[in-house]
Amino acid sequence: MGTYLIVGGVAGGATVAARLRRNDEKSKIILFERGDYISYANCGLPYYIGNTITEREKLFVQTPESFNKRFNVDIRIKSEVTKINRDQKTVEVKNLSTGEIYKEKYDKLILSPGAAPIKPPIPGINDDRIFTLRNVPDTDKIKNFIEEKRPRRAIIVGAGFIGLEMAENLHAKGIFVTIVEMADQVMNVIDYEMAAEVHQHLKTKKVEFYLKDGVSSFIKRQDERIVVKLNSGKEILTDMVILSIGVKPENSLAKDANLKVGITGGIEVNDFLQTSDNDIYALGDAIEFTNPIINKKLVIPLAGPANKQGRIVADNIVGGNNSKYTGTIGTAIAKVFDLTVGSTGVSEKILKKENIPYLASITHSSSHAGYYPNALPLTIKLLFSPTDGKILGSQIVGYEGVDKRVDVIAMLIKCGKTIYELMEFEHSYAPPYSSAKDPVNIAAMAAENILKGKVKIVHSTDLLKMDMANTLLLDIRTTDEFSLGSIETAKNIPLDDLRNRLGELPKDKKIIVFCGVGLRAYVACRILYQNNFTEVYNLSGGYKTYEHITQKQSNEDIFEKDFIGNDDHIYQTNPNQQENVTKKIIEANACGLQCPGPIQRLKLEMEKLNPGERLKITASDQGFYPDVKAWCNVTGNILISLDESKGIITALIEKSAKLQYSQTVCAGNNKTLIVFSDDFDKALASFVIANGAASMNKKVTMFFTFWGLDVIKKAKKPKVKKDFLGSMFSGMLPNNSKKLKMSKLNMAGLGTAMMRMRMKDKNVDSLEIMIQTAISNGVELIACQMSMDMMGVKKEELIDGVRIGGVATYLEEAEKSNLNLFV
Repeated sequence: MGTYLIVGGVAGGATVAARLRRNDEKSKIILFERGDYISYANCGLPYYIGNTITEREKLFVQTPESFNKRFNVDIRIKSEVTKINRDQKTVEVKNLSTGEIYKEKYDKLILSPGAAPIKPPIPGINDDRIFTLRNVPDTDKIKNFIEEKRPRRAIIVGAGFIGLEMAENLHAKGIFVTIVEMADQVMNVIDYEMAAEVHQHLKTKKVEFYLKDGVSSFIKRQDERIVVKLNSGKEILTDMVILSIGVKPENSLAKDANLKVGITGGIEVNDFLQTSDNDIYALGDAIEFTNPIINKKLVIPLAGPANKQGRIVADNIVGGNNSKYTGTIGTAIAKVFDLTVGSTGVSEKILKKENIPYLASITHSSSHAGYYPNALPLTIKLLFSPTDGKILGSQIVGYEGVDKRVDVIAMLIKCGKTIYELMEFEHSYAPPYSSAKDPVNIAAMAAENILKGKVKIVHSTDLLKMDMANTLLLDIRTTDEFSLGSIETAKNIPLDDLRNRLGELPKDKKIIVFCGVGLRAYVACRILYQNNFTEVYNLSGGYKTYEHITQKQSNEDIFEKDFIGNDDHIYQTNPNQQENVTKKIIEANACGLQCPGPIQRLKLEMEKLNPGERLKITASDQGFYPDVKAWCNVTGNILISLDESKGIITALIEKSAKLQYSQTVCAGNNKTLIVFSDDFDKALASFVIANGAASMNKKVTMFFTFWGLDVIKKAKKPKVKKDFLGSMFSGMLPNNSKKLKMSKLNMAGLGTAMMRMRMKDKNVDSLEIMIQTAISNGVELIACQMSMDMMGVKKEELIDGVRIGGVATYLEEAEKSNLNLFV
């Protein structure tokens, strides 16, 4: 029968104690804990503060009494082990209640001291309104302070997992939250592109945060509030501060006993979790262990590994060293308001630091089948070996189903598997839970395309550093999507038009193709590769990822102009200018629709409203959040409010009374052109002007009369019955736009051919493409009925999309215009 002493409870120590007793009923087991609690839900503490967990008792897995009764373990709370005498195999213990110091002998000693919050030597840091959160007493202090003092504003220093969880829970208590983070992103365990998505989400929750800034001092005012002075010189007044800068291993006991401590500050252990003394084991947040991916020792303070280590230690103590700990890959997950952020393996920044070759891919998918209600977006970053496809790490940000995807990838990483196994991973599928190809399958398929050379990629972070002199950015989204915003200098050719417009693309330049999330761009890349374009790259993660990382990341001074209007919406404007708004509200649901579906639904529903009425529209596509703001800016409609909750974006938009909404412009600001000529150069000029005006969101009408009708004839016309003069005119006039001649220097058609060649060389759209672009842009083409009758032209001969009208139709449009051109 042996004597086993355990220093520290919670995840590691309590697990060792319970497992030891299950393995050895006769041994003497003593657990020393300097606090009052030996087994509690450490990770649940922020949620108790925020009242998500309402009963304090539910935080406690076991009490000292219940643990002793079940496992016959001698629990000594308020007892601090102050010294280890390795030669004598004893420890010195101080009873913190009485001050008594005594010794206990051991056969085996287990160290589970955990980690302590970092408190840098900042002036004023010991103020009683500055808190850390590591244990139950910390939690009680914060909870009591909030209930007694009713703070209105809190500052959280540090934006790790705990910091962001505290931000959410203080926010839930009605407290204005400000985060201060020294790094250029929150949650440093994930990469910048993924963190940028979290930044944008925090903005939707009205959380203020400062990045790339730290605290220089805390100054207490006479009214008990604290002035937090930042390195930038900014001063913020607050009622309370939460320090969440990080933790460091509690290694002082081990150091004093001359046990080996690694460069990370963690206690060194072998595969059996023995320290440099064979009779002393260590586990949990206090140890360092080799990460199996980068083969380097790290400290990873997570509850899951600590529990598993506890089981291994107990088995090795009782049964001999037969159980090895294979290390942790750092699988972690956190709730950040409505988002879930998960990671496993190593990040790109660590791979770069360790000079480990890797490839990376970002994919955007839906949490389940898009046709089943409430499918929500999911972003996956996958890191893998460029030689064999071995998975090195992954990060996932989304609203639903993040946990199970992270766990799947974590299991494959632990088993040393590759993207090929992930591609073949067989998941349970039904529309409410997934798609036939799960997001992890899609991520692996995208990775395989990269690994096998089916597509070359470039990342948004790299794109920002590139010399664009010999690079063409090709946006293959629809014209509607393009109009809402794109990468500067990008050329727009919708994917479905690409095969017919290959002549517009240079073969001597690098072409970077992008769409919303990368899928359509992959199709475009395959088209270009097989048409002898070699330097073609897909923008990984598409415009969605690019938009996330290029938006302003921090969110300063957001509370200055907040007020709640009579309609219960939060406004950011001058409170003295608020209106008493009681408007009719129509609701529309665009959830499950992928971009540009929500914007198209928005436009359709707004067309049904009368000026002054409002549309409340919901969407699950996260691109809708910036898109709806851009759409309102473009159209002149009024964005009343924009919120996000649990992945659902809700926009309230008022139709402006000043708009003729059907074409999204003000009356009197339209443009009309009369196209009388069928000269090639004049027709070309007409459509250049029309498309230019349409791109500026002007309502454009083109009225084709007499010879101008030749410009809008079909190249392949159906047979129609005509009278004698109609047939004569058809025979003498150009048959379609490709038969038009120059007004000058035509030279029997040579001049026209030269002009078309020159346009191609200069990447100018052909007349035929300009015509189709005009139609796509909403330019209204009207053919004069009288001219058609005179010239013997039938409606069937005109291109699709042309409306037939008379002089009254033209005059009606001209009345609304401030520009009329006769060409």
